[in-house]
Amino acid sequence: MAEKYSVSLDRIIKEFQLESLYLPENRKVFVESSDISRPGLPLSGYFGYFDPLRIQILGKTEYGYLGDFSKEEQLEKLDVFFEHKPVAVVVTTNLEISNEMIELAKKHDVPLLRTDWRTSEFTANIISSLKVSLAPRITRHGVLVEVYGEGMLIIGDSGVGKSETAIELVKRGHRLIADDAVDIKKVSSKTLVGSAPEIIRYYAELRGIGVVDVRRIFGMGAVKETEKIDMIINLEHWVDGKMYDRFGLDAEYTDIMGIKVPTTTIPVNPGRNLAIILEIAAMNNHQKKMGYNTAEEFNKRLMDMGIPE
Repeated sequence: MAEKYSVSLDRIIKEFQLESLYLPENRKVFVESSDISRPGLPLSGYFGYFDPLRIQILGKTEYGYLGDFSKEEQLEKLDVFFEHKPVAVVVTTNLEISNEMIELAKKHDVPLLRTDWRTSEFTANIISSLKVSLAPRITRHGVLVEVYGEGMLIIGDSGVGKSETAIELVKRGHRLIADDAVDIKKVSSKTLVGSAPEIIRYYAELRGIGVVDVRRIFGMGAVKETEKIDMIINLEHWVDGKMYDRFGLDAEYTDIMGIKVPTTTIPVNPGRNLAIILEIAAMNNHQKKMGYNTAEEFNKRLMDMGIPE
């Protein structure tokens, strides 16, 4: 069974600067669903698919619907709504909240919040935030760097030179996200985002020297908290006699939580400038995403000239 994650309501309140009209005093509230609901049907009395784990949003549409009823009917509908105990209710567009609604929130112990954000804007932003906070995740051994805007996860056996290569890339103006351990979140069906565990954030380990603080040595511009994983570089010790891809025609991928990430295996031996090679790999990957594949173009030229692969 997939592990469930949660984010505290206090953190959401702080992130979006929400006004608290009522918060439970004796318990911490945690949000476990990245889905959001606008409770039009529940306010009309239908709770067939009501999910109390979702944050419920009341905007101008919901207020307009309630406005068609008498004060007593409005309170009756809201009473039944709060009785189903949603994890939290957020009123948008700084709409007025009556004392009666606050009392209903207290009666059923449901957090009641308010924001001046427009409903569509708030909904889009909180869904995006929750998807990151609640995303499924794994931890992989490796180094994550940003090179020319490409998130590059460097993997390989211990001692192959991952951290040293990352420091050389930082010296050349690129940025370190994580060294040694990378927390990877699947924030959408196509996107992986990596970060460092908090305890080792901004640190790198260099054999013979020890742990260094990259942020303090190279400055704030040398580090970054999170980055998408666009490609994987697998560093391995050079093996004599092994056939390595010389044209780049063989597409290789690594499956991480159901997402296939383009992967390049680079043999390591003395004299190879790995930092420059990885810079070229990043630019080449970006070029492929833009629709141009150098290996395929070169192969096409060979075929047009009648030269076999």
